[in-house]
Amino acid sequence: MHRIAVEDYAAIIRELLEPLRNRLDEPVPLALAAGRVTAGEVLSPIDLPIFRNSQMDGYAVRAADLRELPVLLPVVGEIAAGARAPDALPAGSAVAIMTGAPVPRGADAVVPIEDTRMIDGSVEIARGREAGEFVREPGSDISAGAVLLPAGLRLASRHLAALAAANLIDVAVRSRVRVAVVSTGNELVPPGTPLDSGRLPDANGIALAAATSAAGADVVDVQLAGDDPARLRAVFDRAIASGAELILTSGGISMGAHEPVRQLLEPLGATVGTVDMQPGGPQAYARYRGIPVVCFPGNPVSSQLSFALFVAPVLRELAAQTPAVRTTRPLAGPLRSVAGRRQFLRGRLTGDGSVETVAGPGSHLVAGLAAADLLIDVPAEVTALPQGAAVDTVDL
Repeated sequence: MHRIAVEDYAAIIRELLEPLRNRLDEPVPLALAAGRVTAGEVLSPIDLPIFRNSQMDGYAVRAADLRELPVLLPVVGEIAAGARAPDALPAGSAVAIMTGAPVPRGADAVVPIEDTRMIDGSVEIARGREAGEFVREPGSDISAGAVLLPAGLRLASRHLAALAAANLIDVAVRSRVRVAVVSTGNELVPPGTPLDSGRLPDANGIALAAATSAAGADVVDVQLAGDDPARLRAVFDRAIASGAELILTSGGISMGAHEPVRQLLEPLGATVGTVDMQPGGPQAYARYRGIPVVCFPGNPVSSQLSFALFVAPVLRELAAQTPAVRTTRPLAGPLRSVAGRRQFLRGRLTGDGSVETVAGPGSHLVAGLAAADLLIDVPAEVTALPQGAAVDTVDL
């Protein structure tokens, strides 16, 4: 792969991941459905409301009995929420009723309790009511068979409320993309391991797994694979056995002698090359046993930026998440950039809406990345910009 533009490489990765759209749906209980994406339209199985019920605490009446005001109507009973269908309301009477309680046959209006006065077992009403006032009719919210929720909707609590109100216990959702994360390099050890000379904690495994989850996918495996191509093959096979539909790797794609990702995948048709960006220039992609593999550089900043630019947009789209914000903002101070290479500098938003850089361009500056909340996209031909200059930014 010759040096390729960022946008062109993003399009290549999008095409590589396109088959992930064609996956089976799965039913999940409502209690586990928050954040999931509806697989198709959800039709309401019932009318909502289910039955005629009161919108207020008050008195159910016949509107025709309120023509001459004030009127004193005998109260013939009380209907609480949860009561079975009550008897019909006799003409010339009222029944006390609670919010949500079934309205009896014959009654066609509810008078709020604050608009009434009790006098010796009767209720005095001084204001007329139209038929239908404060009465919720069946199907007035939605009718049985109508679309309750559209396809492709990311479920929030308000959607789950509607599903539960419609007496549903589960919902068909898109299955989440299952992802395995593999870090390569003999120098890497799990965080918390005593660090001998030359050993480094693996930052990529935990970070890429977290980024994957945040993008709406499921992480099924996180592994360290060292520098042995044979071990890497075994790790890939294990990931596929765990159900992985996508494998993300970090490290092992440069031109050195110990590049296990390159050594394993190039004979299988992998494309390895350079994207016109810094950090994150070395990139690769392949298919292993039909599973897409996206290969990032080993430096933690490079792998995080690569994921954010090339993989996260696709996963977020599949999970019906909003895209990362891309917008133009003014610089809080002057900026300098390396000539001849498109830079993605780490920055953060200030209180006045401008952006400032928080670290140098190095791909090893993980503390600088932690302090950032956006990337500043600096074109290859730009070497310096003054305070107040407009720059393109990508929120992290």
